Amino acid sequence: MIYQFRVTLPGIKGFYRIYKVNSANTLYSFHKQLQADLEFPADQPILFKAMAGETVLARYALVNLGFGVVDEVPVSKAIKLGAEFFEYFYDTKAKKKVIITLEAEEPGSDVSVPTLMNDMKGPLPIEFENGYVAFEDLPQEKRKLPGEKSALDMLLGGDDDDDEDLDDEDEDEEDEDVDEETEEIYDENE
Repeated sequence: MIYQFRVTLPGIKGFYRIYKVNSANTLYSFHKQLQADLEFPADQPILFKAMAGETVLARYALVNLGFGVVDEVPVSKAIKLGAEFFEYFYDTKAKKKVIITLEAEEPGSDVSVPTLMNDMKGPLPIEFENGYVAFEDLPQEKRKLPGEKSALDMLLGGDDDDDEDLDDEDEDEEDEDVDEETEEIYDENE
């Protein structure tokens, strides 16, 4: 059996990755693939929380938390428990996680290791931590493509050229700053 999972960041619309995973693959092999593809830190403890709605069905980690360890538990075991999705904590101390949602099941064994598909969106999760905001995640009033007027600009009759004029003034001020810095001062007593 092949499972298709969608990996998302909580509350972020501008990121997802699609994986195909063989039912015989362990959670550990899935973890290693996620870690490599999404550049998660390798020195952090990890945790898979198998979830059905708001209910935690099981917790899997590198140590046995009562449900088995990740390197011994096949993905199919968690799915058979009724897991609809996993909360995968790639940094348990900082509570950093992605949501891994089961999207589809298909018969076969075409995939032998967890495989990242070409269907993906957004940069790596670390970019969101560093302040990246996807267009989809912007508030509606801030969504504006280059050369396009916002709804507020259209109501007020604003002109985008004003923005360009302000930018030119900033450049002139920067040029003056550079001139002041390069001006040499001589002491007449020398």
